[in-house]
Amino acid sequence: MRSDRFDLLVIGAGVTGCGVALDAAARGLRTALVDSGDLGGGTSSKSSKMVHGGLRYLSQGEYRLVAEGLTERQRLLTNAPHLVKPLPFLIPLFSRDPVAPGAGGSSRAKVKGLAKAYSSALWLYDLAGGLRIGKRHRRVSAGSARAHLPLLRSDRLVDAFLYWDAQADDARLTLALARSAADHGAAVATYAPVAALLEADGRVCGARLADGTEVRAAAVVNAGGVWSEQVAELSPSPSGHLRLRPAKGVHLAVPAHRLPCDYATVLSVPGDRRSVFVVPWDAASASGPDGPGRFTYIGTTDTDYDGPLDDPQVTPADVGYLLDAVNAWTTAGLSAADVTGSWAGLRPLVAGGQPGSGDEATADLSRRHRIDTSPQGLITVTGGKLTTYRLMAADAVDAVHHLLGRRLTYCPTRRLAIWGSEGSAELAEPGAAERLGASPVLLRHLAGRYGGEARALVAMIAADPDLGQALVPGLPYLRAEALFAARYEMVHSLADVLYRRTRAGILDRDATVAAAPAVAELIGAELGWDSSRQASEVAAVVAGAEAERASMAAGVLPTAGGAGRP
Repeated sequence: MRSDRFDLLVIGAGVTGCGVALDAAARGLRTALVDSGDLGGGTSSKSSKMVHGGLRYLSQGEYRLVAEGLTERQRLLTNAPHLVKPLPFLIPLFSRDPVAPGAGGSSRAKVKGLAKAYSSALWLYDLAGGLRIGKRHRRVSAGSARAHLPLLRSDRLVDAFLYWDAQADDARLTLALARSAADHGAAVATYAPVAALLEADGRVCGARLADGTEVRAAAVVNAGGVWSEQVAELSPSPSGHLRLRPAKGVHLAVPAHRLPCDYATVLSVPGDRRSVFVVPWDAASASGPDGPGRFTYIGTTDTDYDGPLDDPQVTPADVGYLLDAVNAWTTAGLSAADVTGSWAGLRPLVAGGQPGSGDEATADLSRRHRIDTSPQGLITVTGGKLTTYRLMAADAVDAVHHLLGRRLTYCPTRRLAIWGSEGSAELAEPGAAERLGASPVLLRHLAGRYGGEARALVAMIAADPDLGQALVPGLPYLRAEALFAARYEMVHSLADVLYRRTRAGILDRDATVAAAPAVAELIGAELGWDSSRQASEVAAVVAGAEAERASMAAGVLPTAGGAGRP
């Protein structure tokens, strides 16, 4: 980066920034990508992990947004089949009053209007592109719904709808996009904060990093997410026109035996117009309903946020909101003691992005993205969501071409296979595990996270069986995965491994803290960490866990409990 001159510098290595870097590099632009932290270290590792059109956006009249989301969902299912998996969703219908034995007819009458509304919305969802997944929605019985989430309240459950969307590990997807961009020639540097934007003749022409490195580029894309305003202010002549409204989304993890499910479920929030999801963690590659490492997560909230962008906290009120919603429609009786992990992300919503007085709740703000070019030529991409990252990236790179006066070129990412997809299909074939000398459970787990690269991890374990042991007891991740991350996945810290390359820290905080010294020793040998560096890395993870506990203890916890941040 010191010696080369680039066509494009991308600031921000979240899913959008990595998508921009891949799109630009695939179109032949000399591209650099920098971030002040880890790949996907912000919101892109703290989303709902849904790849979907957004059923609720239909009620907001966002038909184009839904259609775009469903189109992009299908492209991800095709381009990253190892990371993005179809997932069925249940919408249970409840009566206001308890259902008496044999009173099914009268109970159904009470929800007839609601069922008609859902039926119409789901038909529209299918026609907008939902059918591309190969399945259409259908109405199912209460008994069928309880087969997939057994703790649904049978005294009020009348029947349900079933439809299909998709799920992905957002951090792994972001990492795969960055590796794909590098494979197409992009230069990628993490833990490289931008200290200032460079200008020449009134135009942004690169950035100076905190270590003094000057990265020169003909165009700069600001993909800083909720930090986009701060990035724009680094210009010698900032325009000040960018205004975001961060919205906090909180998720909680609980052991699967406390809230067992194999389908995702949509539950309404009593007294609110919103819904929350109850989702099985990584159901496609799990070893079974009672297998190791199975968790269920609950989310999300959608509230205004005006605290530190680097440290969004999960408050007792957030936890109470989510657990109260689940406890209203299930017999789980969840409390704070059941929450083993949590995560909080900030959505970079565009303020005033929807017509109105400006007093809309964040849940009502549009999720459409926006591309802005400042008078100094800084291109900023904001808004949007995980599912539509590729479309956002394509629009941003189109804006780069316009800025540079170049002819628009074909966008190849519509059909571009994402890192790890090559060779992944063969790993799902009958007999693949036997041919590789691995157990079916092991191969299913690794293939669902690494795609074709799972062969390398299987070989590592064959050469050193100790690498096949659990990285964190009770979780499915293996010691081989931490070592692989240190060698090939741009790891700079222990938290990179425990929170993003694996998701141990957001699933089981306490078990992860207990395992941290052993993991630091394992990857420290690979990364050249001495005992002092290992100890400091462990201390950072412990400090994060203590912050979670402090957040849980803040104030008076509601009945449903509280949790903290990863």
